[in-house]
Amino acid sequence: MDNIKTFLVFGLLVVSLLLWEAWQNEYVRPARIAEQAVAQSTAPITGTEAATKGDLPDMPVVSAVADGSLPAIASHSTIANIQTQVHVQTDVMDVYIDPKGADIRRLALLKYPVESSNPDVPVQFLNDSAGQFFVVQSGLRSDRAAPTHYEDYVAERSEYILNDGADTLVVPLHWHSDDGMKVTKTYRFKRDSYLVDIDYQITNASDETFTAYPYTQFNRNRPTDDSMLIYTYTGAVFSSPGDEYEKIDFDDLDDASYSKTAIHGWSAMIQHYFVAATIPALDDQEKGFYGKSINQENYTAGVKMPTLSIGAGDKAEVKYGLYLGPKEHKRLEPIAEYLDLTVDYGVLTIISQPLFTIMEWIHKVTNNWGWSIVFLTVLIKLAFYKLSAASYRSMAGMRKLTPKLSALKERYGEDKQQFNKAMMDLYKTEKINPLGGCLPVLVQMPVFLAFYWVLVESIELRQADFIWWLNDLTAMDPYFILPVIFGVSMFIQQKLNPAPQDPAQAMVMKAFPIVFTVFFAFFPSGLVLYWVVNNILSIAQQWYITRQLGAL
Repeated sequence: MDNIKTFLVFGLLVVSLLLWEAWQNEYVRPARIAEQAVAQSTAPITGTEAATKGDLPDMPVVSAVADGSLPAIASHSTIANIQTQVHVQTDVMDVYIDPKGADIRRLALLKYPVESSNPDVPVQFLNDSAGQFFVVQSGLRSDRAAPTHYEDYVAERSEYILNDGADTLVVPLHWHSDDGMKVTKTYRFKRDSYLVDIDYQITNASDETFTAYPYTQFNRNRPTDDSMLIYTYTGAVFSSPGDEYEKIDFDDLDDASYSKTAIHGWSAMIQHYFVAATIPALDDQEKGFYGKSINQENYTAGVKMPTLSIGAGDKAEVKYGLYLGPKEHKRLEPIAEYLDLTVDYGVLTIISQPLFTIMEWIHKVTNNWGWSIVFLTVLIKLAFYKLSAASYRSMAGMRKLTPKLSALKERYGEDKQQFNKAMMDLYKTEKINPLGGCLPVLVQMPVFLAFYWVLVESIELRQADFIWWLNDLTAMDPYFILPVIFGVSMFIQQKLNPAPQDPAQAMVMKAFPIVFTVFFAFFPSGLVLYWVVNNILSIAQQWYITRQLGAL
């Protein structure tokens, strides 16, 4: 930043964040949740117990039975046998669909390795293991026999692979009841796409009207491996007219279930870099958006489609989309309105989005995200050149007064009241505002914080090369070279600033470069790169202005 005051403000913000994170981890009790999840995965649950688990949405309003009872069902947290699942592989996804519910239970993102050093191990985004439970569930909810996510489907094949030259992969699964209801649930995967199209073909061959509503939901446990250094939101998000981006975190769902009806919108579960979203078909019918806590262990976020009433001998069709992949603007924007807001820049989105757009333009020229950070930092510095110059002139004026302030300190000794009065008189005589360096910094702070969130949230920087030893801008510098350069630059900035008159304060300021160097050693290298470049530019500008005013 432009001077030491900025680092103080930033330090306070970070310390507050760490305290908040520590409080969350204390009261979330991750160890207890993990034990309960393991117990659920190994112990069978009776039909009566499972029916009260509550992971199914409410019964449809039309023709619902009074108590909403269901046939006996198995536990939602029981790990499915992967050998019985349908394996689907495209160029970007490796998917397992469980015949029970015909739901996606496991999904690996083939283009996103867990670590750049091991590119053959992809991120397991969806997972039905007890410790990282996160699955898609869907079905038809009715007071009659209907395929909820606990009913068994039949697949035509056990494996589907997107062949070279093919753009679409169709995966149908079938269900039927003894009274003549037939349902075909079809997945359509596309090349180079994380958007999966789902449609239900429903045939009522019974002699009664069939009433139900289709639903789809994400069911996941609360993660226990959040970073203590950088907070990013993990939880449910809903979008509807008037509430285009509404975050409902797990604690909110523990307090009360979420429910809203709207014609347009979507529901999602998001985490750092990745999003799972349900996008209903665009029509003029109301949908129900909901989320709830299941015994404060698992959490759902879903959509209830409009209620169907299918007469005897009639057919019906339901379509919707699932996006299961990276939070990339270029992929999210065409899918649904406001879905790109899941790239969560927080309250500074209005500033962060243009900054990211500019960084993308620079990347098209440089083809390197590291240099994009460097050049965007330069552009930001140029935009605030005059404001920074005003701050540096104020500090240069303060620096020139250092000998006179030292003389006043010696004259008045321990009489702080007289010293402060004489110091203010000196400022008035020399026409210097001691707070003149603060206002420009405060004006720039929103832009710097917005850029911080761009660097934290942009998946494009994940495992992105820069130069030589830096091959992942979202990982810490493996050799701590950038943090050391940052500490040196901070020390040089201190030398250009007026020295504090209070000896204790002066000692604290001398320790700051060391403290922040250690602190920044654990930050993502892309963030440290930004601070290093900004500091170097600030030193050059401050040295030039201070030398011009004869304060060196």
